[in-house]
Amino acid sequence: MADTPAISVSDLRKTYLDFWRRPAHEALRGVSLSVPGGSVYSLIGPNGSGKSTAIKIILGLVAPSSGSVSIFGGAPGSMAVKRRIGYLPELTNLHRFLTPRETLMYYAGIFGLDAATSRKRSSQLLEMVGLADAADRPIGQFSKGMARRVGIAQALINNPDLIILDEPTSGLDPLGAMAVKHWIAGLAATGKTVFMSSHILSDVEDASTRVAILCDGVIKAQGAIDELLPGRRESHSVRLESLFVDVVDRDAAPPLAPFLLGND
Repeated sequence: MADTPAISVSDLRKTYLDFWRRPAHEALRGVSLSVPGGSVYSLIGPNGSGKSTAIKIILGLVAPSSGSVSIFGGAPGSMAVKRRIGYLPELTNLHRFLTPRETLMYYAGIFGLDAATSRKRSSQLLEMVGLADAADRPIGQFSKGMARRVGIAQALINNPDLIILDEPTSGLDPLGAMAVKHWIAGLAATGKTVFMSSHILSDVEDASTRVAILCDGVIKAQGAIDELLPGRRESHSVRLESLFVDVVDRDAAPPLAPFLLGND
């Protein structure tokens, strides 16, 4: 159905237990939210507020203590639902002995893509994230920011309808963070849904259409970003004499891979 939310969460609760099965930490305390399809929805809050726990439950990686979650009207554990999701975890733990190209081919195989499509998409994504020249180097030789770019590419290899990003700009330099926000806007423009967590307010302001503020496992406020952060579009001018124009030009961010735009 066209009006079915991409993600629907109702009264979600999660209590972690200790070794003796006693309650040790209440990570989520009655979280409810609805993510419209085609939106960029940000879950923002300080470290330890429950953002990653909420994402893992939405993905079906962690079982909730109570409450319900649906994705496109289906269960998070459904294989049909999982095929429509791309996920970037907070920590980019990729196999250090594989190259970026091998990594993307591996994930493409998990989604059942044929060899020709896998090779084509892998090349396009590596070009998009600026790693075409490093495509055949072991990831163990990469910086944290370069590994993060590989993680972003793998989250898009299956051309997902829902992209879930946990702290997507972590480890990236300012230009890399700008490129990520540029890609997020482009994905939303194609009708895809982006659900991301962050504790960096500027990332949320630049990329989101809706936001929920999570603190101590409770949603304190949620709604359209213009309603929660009025007046956020104030701008200031900075004159930089020594930088090249293409360094500060927003359009310098690499475009999305063609297949993400329906141009296979």
